[in-house]
Amino acid sequence: MCKGLAALPATCLKSAKDIKHKIGFLLQKPDPPQEQKTLKEKEKAKVTVVNRISPAETEKWKTSFNSLIKNDDGRKAFASFLQSEYSQENIEFWEACEDFKQTSADKMNLKARMIFDQYVDADSPREVNLDSATREQTRKNLERCDASCFEEAQSKIFTLMEKDSYRRFLKSKLFLELSQPPMHIKPCSLEKKGKQHISDHSQCLPSYA
Repeated sequence: MCKGLAALPATCLKSAKDIKHKIGFLLQKPDPPQEQKTLKEKEKAKVTVVNRISPAETEKWKTSFNSLIKNDDGRKAFASFLQSEYSQENIEFWEACEDFKQTSADKMNLKARMIFDQYVDADSPREVNLDSATREQTRKNLERCDASCFEEAQSKIFTLMEKDSYRRFLKSKLFLELSQPPMHIKPCSLEKKGKQHISDHSQCLPSYA
């Protein structure tokens, strides 16, 4: 009868099993949790945004809320900030109103009702913060639907974002990162007179971070 592994001491068998277990664990390469994947994707996307927006552009955003919200990149960055504060319905409503103004007359009634049911009506899925008088006036505007149907409501939400969220956005980590220059310019010293080889000034070229 072949004794095989049975003939080995118990301590040796235990060590062999432990080693086998560890090797099997190391060979397995489980995918990272979905949350980690999502976080990495968001960080990667944020880096892309940071790299493609110039500090000169972000400086314009400081001048007024209108300069920020009328700029595509600025509006996207602001929307991202509002999402972190769980108030992105405000910018969504503002954008819906802007889109509504460009709607053809034959489609206005349907789109107006959709916007009202989504953002304006009490207890709507994405209800924005409007006073009851503005809410009721907007409801009445649906009866004579035209491009100015949501004018007052949109103005109220614009002012709300301007006086509240916009100020916090300018102090946020996101905006500070966007305001960072994408490259560093090395100092260039040209104290020496006379002709110099072009390679002598290689240190003057911008180096990208």
